[in-house]
Amino acid sequence: QVQLVESGGGLVQAGDSLRLSCAASGLTVSDYAMGWFRQAPGKEREVVAAVSRNGLDSYYRPSVKGRFTISRDDAKKLVYLQMNSLKPEDTAVYYCAAVRGSSWYVTVRAYDYWGQGTQVTVSS
Repeated sequence: QVQLVESGGGLVQAGDSLRLSCAASGLTVSDYAMGWFRQAPGKEREVVAAVSRNGLDSYYRPSVKGRFTISRDDAKKLVYLQMNSLKPEDTAVYYCAAVRGSSWYVTVRAYDYWGQGTQVTVSS
């Protein structure tokens, strides 16, 4: 059974940092490209960052570029999202997702597996 479990969310102030972790089990992580998505209340789920299977190619949505960093440790079956200089508009539930293959995608429906999400709240 495939499981993706996110952790590391919380309540922080604007300008603070958080590191989210996604622990994968039941799959060979090195066979998958990985993504982080977020969903704010009343809004659609959107891609935040994604990384290719080999870790050499990544994508960031423009509003987080330069502040967030996605990384992966296949030996530990972990994917990270380092979030710096957080803003109130970053407040959302953050989800980890996996898609089999080498390339990342920006669309929700492309991904095969999802975690349950972790709440990130940034106060002003």
